[in-house]
Amino acid sequence: MAGKPAAHDPQPQWALDTGVPHTARVWNYFLGGTDNFASDREAAERVAKVNPPILELARASRAFLVRAVRHLTAEAEVRQFLDIGTGLPTFNNTHEVAQGIAPESRIVYVDNDPLVLVHAEALLTSTSPGITHYLEADLLDPETILREAAEVLDFDRPVALMLIAILHHVEDTGEAQETVRRLMDALPSGSHLAVAHAVHSPTMDEGARQWNQVGKPTLNPRSPEEVESFFDGLDVVEPGVVTTTHWRPGDVDVGAVPEVDQYAAVGRKP
Repeated sequence: MAGKPAAHDPQPQWALDTGVPHTARVWNYFLGGTDNFASDREAAERVAKVNPPILELARASRAFLVRAVRHLTAEAEVRQFLDIGTGLPTFNNTHEVAQGIAPESRIVYVDNDPLVLVHAEALLTSTSPGITHYLEADLLDPETILREAAEVLDFDRPVALMLIAILHHVEDTGEAQETVRRLMDALPSGSHLAVAHAVHSPTMDEGARQWNQVGKPTLNPRSPEEVESFFDGLDVVEPGVVTTTHWRPGDVDVGAVPEVDQYAAVGRKP
């Protein structure tokens, strides 16, 4: 099957407001991208001033995504990915890693920042046997995500649900847990969940406080135990729920950074 371009919605649900910082564009700035506005850069610097490790965290988060996708593709033999909260395309995106190992892989990206939609068609290209698709939707509307993703993904076969640096933007922990449950309930046995989530520390909590004064959506760090709760009912693969840099470190890491204020894990649905 030929590669499929990102889908364009002629009437996006969310309007682009360049005056209000958005996490997708701020994350793009932290990763060295240029797809951001003055408001995003100002908010990013405000957060980095009180939480300097955020720059290492951003790189560690992307490195975890690469390692997780490599594991899911090469070892778990997953060929379908549902990546929610993908953010702006930068480097080592999910489809690039997965299709570099298995060109037939199908990837559906989901985000609610209109700027991501603008860049999706040009940057989220696909290998010829695989598919790369983009949906404009919100994490807290899992039914819409599942319905539209089903046009590309086969929910009778395992799917990897990627929730990288997105669940901490859901303020209520119970709502975040329920959203993960609803998504995973729709996926068959052999599917996987990959999560990276900000955790409490004095600098992370102050950075979140600064961000929540100016940006959207809110940032809500949680405890490691709360991050573990997202994997209830799943078989968590080794090394378990750990600081992001300790999850199977190897050739894709951020150097000498021993740990970051983010926990990550991958779990398999029995």
